[in-house]
Amino acid sequence: MARPSLLKPFRAVRFLFRKPRTLRYPFQLKEPAARYRGFHLNDWDLCTGCGNCADICPNEAIEMVPQPDLIPEPGTKNERPRLDYGRCCFCGLCVDICPPASLRLSRDYFHIHFDPGTFVFTPRDEKTDDSNFVPDEGYSVLKASLSHRKRDYEGFSSDLDYALFDPQRVEMPELPPEERKKSFIEQVLGYSREQAVREAERCLECRLCEEACPAGLRISEYVEAIYRDEPEESLRIILEDNPIPSICGRICMKHCEDACSLRFRGESVAIRWLKRFAADSVRSFRDALEASPGEPTGRRIAVVGAGPSGLSAAYFLRLLGHGVTVFDEREAGGGIIRTGPPRYRLPMESIDRDVDYIASLGVEFRFNTRVGRDIRFADLQNDFDAVFIGTGYTISRSTRVENADRCLLALDFLERNKTGDPVKVTTEVIVIGGGNVAMDVAREALRLQYIQHPGVECSVKTVSLEDWDQMPATEEEIREAREEGIVFNPAWGPDMVLLDGGGGIIGLQCKKVRSVFDGEGRFAPTFYEEQKMVIPGSMIIEAIGQGADLSFIPEELLKDLEYTPRRKVSVDENGMTSIRGIFAGGDIVNVNMDAVTAIRDARTAAEGIDRWLAGR
Repeated sequence: MARPSLLKPFRAVRFLFRKPRTLRYPFQLKEPAARYRGFHLNDWDLCTGCGNCADICPNEAIEMVPQPDLIPEPGTKNERPRLDYGRCCFCGLCVDICPPASLRLSRDYFHIHFDPGTFVFTPRDEKTDDSNFVPDEGYSVLKASLSHRKRDYEGFSSDLDYALFDPQRVEMPELPPEERKKSFIEQVLGYSREQAVREAERCLECRLCEEACPAGLRISEYVEAIYRDEPEESLRIILEDNPIPSICGRICMKHCEDACSLRFRGESVAIRWLKRFAADSVRSFRDALEASPGEPTGRRIAVVGAGPSGLSAAYFLRLLGHGVTVFDEREAGGGIIRTGPPRYRLPMESIDRDVDYIASLGVEFRFNTRVGRDIRFADLQNDFDAVFIGTGYTISRSTRVENADRCLLALDFLERNKTGDPVKVTTEVIVIGGGNVAMDVAREALRLQYIQHPGVECSVKTVSLEDWDQMPATEEEIREAREEGIVFNPAWGPDMVLLDGGGGIIGLQCKKVRSVFDGEGRFAPTFYEEQKMVIPGSMIIEAIGQGADLSFIPEELLKDLEYTPRRKVSVDENGMTSIRGIFAGGDIVNVNMDAVTAIRDARTAAEGIDRWLAGR
């Protein structure tokens, strides 16, 4: 083997006077590729703190860190991802899984510092920096090292075509508008087993939905059980917090879906429909779940009202071992839920399944019994250890405009159609109101027209004080009503019911609305008095809101009942009213006025009753 030349090292001398090819960092930069993966950026205005980025990171380089200065809105967390660049491999999985696309990778990748602590920092997009943001040391050092550069920060960002989640939900089978508006057959047909599993697969298990659910359901757990094709286990998890899954699986206001992290660039997981699937998949709740009440305590509680709050209170109290008797003036359970939502939205059979399961636990129901008429409220106080009131809003309000006494009221109209002889409707119906009850009335009137006046041209029109952007009905209800041909007249207020010479209704005179609320957000409608129109019609139904009927409480007690500024019954942290031993929940207490919030109130009161009885 030949020996190496001793002069070989001196060959490097020829490079002494050549221009170096290295970069004079940071004064000279090499332009990276357009989608280069450098340091992270996070738009805090979009970030929900869901933590999906941390869950998917294969190197555990991401940690969700609470930010004390952030006040989370319902369905969000005050946490933001912190990156450890000693672990990060820049794979981009965190970006591909980010539902709101707040997390991105910049094109900047140089960071030189002798303190290894500066390689761990909480990224934040510069465009969202503000004076309230207190950066950690790593962020401060990195930002200082990048501040002199003039470069497009955009590098690798999320692309829905390659996202690691499915943005579109499994379509729910429904009757088409032209078919459904001709009968009271249930409109939503429900998921098949295969469809439910596919929809459950979309869940990212970030639990933002659980943060928004008033009843605190363990949503991610029961959705995961459906994904595993275990609907009975899913129903068992649901029933730990929600005793009326068949009802809520159809008419829940789905606050959870409004908070789902997939909603930003796609559709929320169909949580309500998955709850319905779990409930409908189990033929007998009692046989499948084998639930039993707690050890008997010897205490007896009276529940007034068999609606969502009353049913839930009875259920939770029974699980605590108390004896429970529910009083309701109707012939079966469900309360206003039984007589309000039309059959095409909530069939009687679905209500009865929930009520029957609660009864199977030993809850006694006394139907056709009105407190204050068939039994005195004082007797409840004397014969029971505590009383829970969950009577809901059962009185329809009226506009009280001229000749309004000729109109029908919404709740009476809905109850007669669902539990008695259907109302005879005319071919031209006007519905006053823009809320969900008004949508139910309008759509039910339309169905009655098809049944009672076959082959005749009919119409249903609504008029509401609120314009499209203020209408209190859900977008879903408004869309479905319009699909069925309901005609809307938003931003018009009733002025006078017009009558013919014989006292029959011939139309509704309306005034153009100037504003619905005053400067402080209080309901105080004003009108353009000179702008009026007449809507022709031969039948008018008022659906402008409901109120509570507490007339069953004796006057001497009623005067001691305290109310909130919004005229709700005031309760303490245990659900107790200002009257000792009297608890309340549901619509008469909360402003949400929905079933799932009523469940929360009922659980609070049940646990409050249990504590109160134990300490009395």
